[in-house]
Amino acid sequence: MSSDLIDTADLHKINWINSIAFGLFHLGAVAALFMFSWPALGVALFLYWMCGSLGISMGYHRLHTHRSYQAPLALEYFFAVCGTLTLEGGPIFWVAMHRIHHQNSDQPGDPHSPRGGGWWAHMGWLLVGESKHRNTRLLAKYAPDLAKDRFYVWLNDYHWIPLVVLGGLLYAMGGVSFVLWGVFLRVVAGLHSTWLVNSATHMWGSRRFATRDDSRNNWLIALITSGEGWHNNHHAHPTSARHGLAWYEFDLSWIQIRILQFFGIAKSVRVAKITGEVAEGEAA
Repeated sequence: MSSDLIDTADLHKINWINSIAFGLFHLGAVAALFMFSWPALGVALFLYWMCGSLGISMGYHRLHTHRSYQAPLALEYFFAVCGTLTLEGGPIFWVAMHRIHHQNSDQPGDPHSPRGGGWWAHMGWLLVGESKHRNTRLLAKYAPDLAKDRFYVWLNDYHWIPLVVLGGLLYAMGGVSFVLWGVFLRVVAGLHSTWLVNSATHMWGSRRFATRDDSRNNWLIALITSGEGWHNNHHAHPTSARHGLAWYEFDLSWIQIRILQFFGIAKSVRVAKITGEVAEGEAA
């Protein structure tokens, strides 16, 4: 794999920061199972929606990466903060890596193609090499729109701060059980949901469009990721705010974007217009 952000010479070196962090969070997720309470579960479910659906799907992915709709800057910032609460890195890092993925999807240079193995695509690519999270100079090449915004630069450099603050708030609200469920278990569930989009939806599912990559539509992954599992649809029409293009393809993020559009909050919403099996991009 070749890219100025992916040094093949580093791929045999363990990324100890990521490996230790993910290991500790998985241990915390297991510990949460021994401290169950209904309020803690409720907090985890709410945060799973807020951080995954608003932060990753509607924010990092459809808004910050693909600009499939426009939103007030304050809402952009809020979605970005929600995104940092997933432990998936800062906005500039996330956007840069995803744009590289689309540029080289399932080709040399793709950071997480299953052609390098299912484990590699799922999380292996994050466990080796040097972390590029704070190398704004390199990341700016792929996310220049975010890199020129001082708030996004700060948030990218210190993306761990919102999660630490959240942990403190949860501890004050409900003690250790709230932290284990609302941070550790919820983060681990969210990570694997996102990682399944990188791995499983390039291996298993149906293909509506003959894209140049291996992307597939997977209804189960779509359910747990607010619609991100309609991945073949997305790769065929990456700037479309709507990923579930058929009536039976449930896409929670698209429903939420439509609600924002109804109230005049989301504007210049871009969708793929379906005519039979052919789609054409247009603004809604």
